[in-house]
Amino acid sequence: MTSQTTVNKAPQTPESLASGPSRGLRGHPWLTLFSVAIGVMMVALDGTIVAIANPAIKDDLGATFADVQWITNGYFLALAVALITAGKLGDRFGHRQTFLIGVTGFAAASGAIGLSHSIAFVVTFRVLQGLFGALLMPAALGLLRATFPAEKLNMAIGIWGMVIGASTAGGPILGGLLVEHVSWQSVFFINVPVGVVALLLGAVILRDHRAENAPKSFDILGILLLSGAMFCLVWAIIQAPTWGWGDGLTWLFIAVSLVCFGLFAFWETKVREPLIPLGLFRSVPLSAGVVLMALMAIAFLGGLFFVTFYLQNVHGMKPVDAGLHLLPLTGMMIVSSPLAGLVITKVGPRIPLAGGMVCTAAAMFGMSTLETDTSSLTMSIWFALLGLGLAPVMVGATEVIVGNAPMELSGVAGGLQQASMQIGGSLGTAVLGAVMASKVSNDLPGNWAAAGLPPLAGAQAAGATEAVQVGKPPVAPGTPAAIAEKITSVTYDTFMSGMGLACLVAAGVAVVAVFVALLTKRGVNADAAGAGVHV
Repeated sequence: MTSQTTVNKAPQTPESLASGPSRGLRGHPWLTLFSVAIGVMMVALDGTIVAIANPAIKDDLGATFADVQWITNGYFLALAVALITAGKLGDRFGHRQTFLIGVTGFAAASGAIGLSHSIAFVVTFRVLQGLFGALLMPAALGLLRATFPAEKLNMAIGIWGMVIGASTAGGPILGGLLVEHVSWQSVFFINVPVGVVALLLGAVILRDHRAENAPKSFDILGILLLSGAMFCLVWAIIQAPTWGWGDGLTWLFIAVSLVCFGLFAFWETKVREPLIPLGLFRSVPLSAGVVLMALMAIAFLGGLFFVTFYLQNVHGMKPVDAGLHLLPLTGMMIVSSPLAGLVITKVGPRIPLAGGMVCTAAAMFGMSTLETDTSSLTMSIWFALLGLGLAPVMVGATEVIVGNAPMELSGVAGGLQQASMQIGGSLGTAVLGAVMASKVSNDLPGNWAAAGLPPLAGAQAAGATEAVQVGKPPVAPGTPAAIAEKITSVTYDTFMSGMGLACLVAAGVAVVAVFVALLTKRGVNADAAGAGVHV
């Protein structure tokens, strides 16, 4: 035991993995954090800021609703598929290089979108944004892992998580302001100067760290199998609301995904330098961290998806106002993330992670009780509690995943962390969307008839159901005021019942995550375990 402890501590000192001690700006830990945070902010912001611009893009470019969906889906699909491979690239060629390439490409693709005059170009460059974003995100975590000593890593990841949380939640506010007062193109153009700043700072401040056991070759077949598996899985999740969860095509893609995952796992046991050494998952805390990140994203991003419709369509808020109502969530994450890092450093991740998911479950349960006339104060309480719960999970699960991986696999670990969050978010939106759709489809006909409204049939019924799923009353032009009032009342009541059930399911997912959190622990044995990974 004594000798193992000695082995553990040596790799935890970042300077032992670099070419020498850092001097001046180059390699300074806190300046490194500031530099990578600017780049990470771009990617996190683009996950939500564009949603506000979609209606304006649709009108300006004459796009269909399906086209507009691909502005978001193309980005998340590329991001999710490429994250782990991108992390491996960072491990092989250095996280500094991949981060700078990611920042440059992301900013350039953003500028190209702003100059696009067709929806096809917008979607194409959004895919490129996702690919370059995939290079950037794991590299940022790899740089933090290599730069900060173990006793300060949680604080650094806390601030890193704060930037992601604040950017994700603040996207609708900034997007609303830009779309209303400038143009939809400005939502993308804003990334260009931010990217230039991140590039210049990165070139001056970031220091390349190479672990002694960094990979020397690429597992090409492993990359193809994993990319195919991830693509088929995320594609099935994205298309399931359109195709239907019972459709054969949905399950065909899921089956192909499972086959590819199985072949990938088999191949990884045979290749000399695997893309993801399966021995990595012998670490129960690391595996629990990956699962926990996915469950958190299912509950958070899936539940939040409906809250935006609730605020804008049921309460009639403008996008900016809806974003401002989410400030308690954003503010609590900004305040709590660094504090969570401190607490996790002192007591370990297990208790803060479990407590965070308890708060998340309570918040989602509270959001299931929202009504059409719920006050802003009541909403703010639940949103603040959600932010309080998410902060330690974002910080702690990230530290558990990256901290329990050997240094030479920190990029892969960062890719796992981000990929699990992306898949969880997509799965949460799709599954909770299916829950909402099922509830609305079951309740709407009865509620419609009970209100004494004329029955709906065929395309009219399908259109009404689709509108009610997002809280929009299907009131045709020229409808008498009394009838319009009844339709609106039925729409809101039905939507609220669907949203309530979806939030209850999200709360249930969060409860399961509490028990997963109990399997986590601090990554003190990461580098000592590294030798076992390569056996």
